[in-house]
Amino acid sequence: MKHLYFFLFCYLSSMSLFSQHTFEGKIIDSVSKEPIPFATVSLNNENGVISTETGDFVLNVDQDFKPTDSIFISCLGFKEKHFSALNFSAEVIALEVNEIELDEVIVLNKTYTVDEIIEKVQDSLNKNYDTDFVEQRMFFRTSDYTNVLDKNVKIKESSIPEINQQFTDSILSALPNKSSYHTEILADMYVKLEEENQQLKLAIVRASELYDKNNELSFKGVEEKLQRIMRKHVKRDSYFKIKSGIIGAKSDIDSSFFEDESLDTLVAHQQEKEQKRKENFLKYRTGYLQNVLRKNFVYEDSDLNFIHKDRKYDFNLDDVVYVNRNLVYKISFQPSGGADFKGVMYVNADDFAVIRLDYENVKPLKKVNLFGISYLDYLLKGTFLYEKNARGKYSLKYVEETSAEKIGFDRPLSIIEKNKNVKGRRKQNEVATHVDFTLENVIKNELVVFNTENLSEETFENFTPEPNIIPTYLPNYDASFWEGYNILPPNEAIKKFKSLDE
Repeated sequence: MKHLYFFLFCYLSSMSLFSQHTFEGKIIDSVSKEPIPFATVSLNNENGVISTETGDFVLNVDQDFKPTDSIFISCLGFKEKHFSALNFSAEVIALEVNEIELDEVIVLNKTYTVDEIIEKVQDSLNKNYDTDFVEQRMFFRTSDYTNVLDKNVKIKESSIPEINQQFTDSILSALPNKSSYHTEILADMYVKLEEENQQLKLAIVRASELYDKNNELSFKGVEEKLQRIMRKHVKRDSYFKIKSGIIGAKSDIDSSFFEDESLDTLVAHQQEKEQKRKENFLKYRTGYLQNVLRKNFVYEDSDLNFIHKDRKYDFNLDDVVYVNRNLVYKISFQPSGGADFKGVMYVNADDFAVIRLDYENVKPLKKVNLFGISYLDYLLKGTFLYEKNARGKYSLKYVEETSAEKIGFDRPLSIIEKNKNVKGRRKQNEVATHVDFTLENVIKNELVVFNTENLSEETFENFTPEPNIIPTYLPNYDASFWEGYNILPPNEAIKKFKSLDE
């Protein structure tokens, strides 16, 4: 019995040693009362989290605290605050603007012109930014919003009686005018940061997807009806030719479309489909993240080329501000010629590293309008934050990026069934239409890195990503899904999202 009591005592003691503490709150400007986004909240200034655009933060810590442990809150241009970790209870934290006196600016070794600062930034790129192997625990959220602006399909001719204007209108009515899809992943990234040979491997720990399944179900009914119609009229070994004016493309029909599968075959196909979905999810998230990271202004081929092609921009030294007790130059830039972006960068006065970048395009990035097909890439804006890692080099801490595009199609479109294995003419059926379709797509990406560790090349090369995660479907945002994990708190759109059946 004594041994049992001793065991229980040790067990409970170990539980208390590794208990988890959650710190959460909202950060605001003490004067304007407006939320402060991108503030860093950390325990003892190590491995912190970032506040959202609404100033909200959640920090989870797996340890008990000593009296000397503190929660630090800091942001560009504001005075740093810290609280004892033992009795932290603030729900709303107001930061004061950090006014810089003239005598504090004089402590700089030299007063530089803005052109000299930019030159120093260029000369210090290789020294300041990490280009080696690193391991990073990160949280990545993508919110995809689709707005259907026009949706009209007119049936001009149809050799299949069931495919008529009424059926077409029923398909269009099942298509929602507005929809959104949110994906969140917590993962470990294994990254080679070098520009010429950037590589990324991903180990997904947990993932969720948030959307309205009712849209999926309504489409499923239409799809099943369409399959019955096609099985009735379309011949085996046929293929479709999709034609719009002089433009045409061929599409073969899978032979399984005509077959009734056995239960064993259905199970096998379902397992195969599930494994394929895991592989595609890992592959797509990896590629998507790599595209986000490639926008890093440090890389010479980045579209954010205001450092590598500085002659295309006009720079202005707006202010000197504080961040974490360091003086920082606030420099705005505008295109002086054909450049695409304007923005503000914050340059550490000590080592001339850009520690924050805010940017936004000043004109459409791409515009096409030809033969009834239109494409407008009209928005790309975001924020990059950098901080020093274990090697004393700067690496990404946070990325927020919003992009938007409009796609239009206003052309005749014909779907023709052909079959070379039947007697007589090859053309079997044809549905001729005129399609007028315009949609707008807005994507917001948010990436936060919680810690960056050194990684050897051997460990990187030996690591093989395992496709073993399918995102968990959530009909509305469920905070308990991420309980105990450090993530970026949900934005307002996610908080308010509800499926129609909820």
